[in-house]
Amino acid sequence: MNHMPHFHAVPGNRREFLGRSGQGFGLLALAGMLGEEAQAQDRALHPLAPRQPHFNTKAKRVIWLFMNGGQSQVDTWDYKPALEKYDGKELQGFDKFTGFFSAEVGPLMKSPFKFEKKGQSGAWVSEIFPHMVPHVDNMAFIHSCFTETNNHSPALFQINTGFSRMGFPCVGSWVTYGLGTESQNLPAFVVMYDTLGRGLPKGHASNWGAGFLPGIYQGTALNPQGAAIDNLSRLPHLNDKEQRNQLDLINRLNRLHGQQSPGEAAMAARIESFELAYRMQMAAPEAFDVDREPEHIKSLYGLEDKKCAHFARQALVARRLLERGTRFVQIYSGGMENERSWDGHRDLEGNHRQFAGETDKPIGALLTDLKQRGLLDSTLVICCGEFGRLPIVQKTKDKNFLGRDHNPHAFTTWFAGGGIKGGAHYGETDEVGHKAAVNRVSVNDLHATILHLLGIDHTRLIYRFSGRDFRLTDVAGNVVKGILA
Repeated sequence: MNHMPHFHAVPGNRREFLGRSGQGFGLLALAGMLGEEAQAQDRALHPLAPRQPHFNTKAKRVIWLFMNGGQSQVDTWDYKPALEKYDGKELQGFDKFTGFFSAEVGPLMKSPFKFEKKGQSGAWVSEIFPHMVPHVDNMAFIHSCFTETNNHSPALFQINTGFSRMGFPCVGSWVTYGLGTESQNLPAFVVMYDTLGRGLPKGHASNWGAGFLPGIYQGTALNPQGAAIDNLSRLPHLNDKEQRNQLDLINRLNRLHGQQSPGEAAMAARIESFELAYRMQMAAPEAFDVDREPEHIKSLYGLEDKKCAHFARQALVARRLLERGTRFVQIYSGGMENERSWDGHRDLEGNHRQFAGETDKPIGALLTDLKQRGLLDSTLVICCGEFGRLPIVQKTKDKNFLGRDHNPHAFTTWFAGGGIKGGAHYGETDEVGHKAAVNRVSVNDLHATILHLLGIDHTRLIYRFSGRDFRLTDVAGNVVKGILA
């Protein structure tokens, strides 16, 4: 007996057609919801598992070199010859409340540093950065960045989290939430701050906090002295086998408890955290041990130079972490405000010479080292501070020292590495470097660009909290396409 294939009857009228279509849409919606639920369950069970980006891209990891305190754009990467021409003259129409010290407003001040054009791209480079000169054709500069506050703490929160108040996830947390990490034996997101006793940046750990994201996505801050991570060493009375047996017992008890509450993802995640801690005991000490590096690499970074040895060690640790699978590393140059960071209110020349001397050689070495290891094309390097500095002098009682106040209207950010158009210069400030004037770039735009370079569509990286969908860029942000390769 022949069996004919069965075909569904064609709907006889519009109402029947819409009814059947509606059922199909409902099934599609249900399938989507179930898929999202499965993804959420998988993320809860394996929060740091590597995840595919929204689209293919070169950059796989990030190192953010943070010039804490507010590096002066007109004395570093945004050369303004007009400052020499108008040196000592008043800046017409200047709002004295632009900076932090409204009673200390002076006239325009030329840069105390010499600038020269370098590289095939003809980038103007300050004399305080001789070791970064060979890399200017591999760097992309955004000269028209601006922020919304002239105070350190809210400005730090904004550049790190997109919001000028605490409580929101930082960029590193969003990136590790979206992409996970390639190493299950090391922290996904590592932060290093000043090791010379000059303190943490203002706002402290909130700058690398996970906010309302699960706590596992917050930055792991390395100790400035002693053991890099507390409690990483095994207790002296335990050997490896005894500790493994102890951990297995804890895991069995946790799983028995989990069987009583099936579907409790937090329990599985907690078991995984114990396992991660155990694996870190094996992997982290080796990753942090820069003494394993050959002498020519340690010399390249400047580990023997007292002036920059502390930052050199951090930069070298960062490279070792990145090549071992850590997703995001952030290094802060400088501690608290004023002369303990790039916050050159009183003596800008002395301040910037000091901090450039601490960072220039290690940063140049990091770029060289990443390139020679074939890692630069897959690593995104970012460098900026929380805001810039004013082109006018800040009046002080001691007229022998000339400084600059905070400037939220203009600062420079440079990028290098994966997906970047080497030698690009995007945006401009006005004639004296006071305000971003051409192709202005907000902090939201910076964040959208960072995510894009990692293969993430910033409008699709979302976390629901308190009944609202949040994202790093809030409801704004445009990718700066002018620096993309």
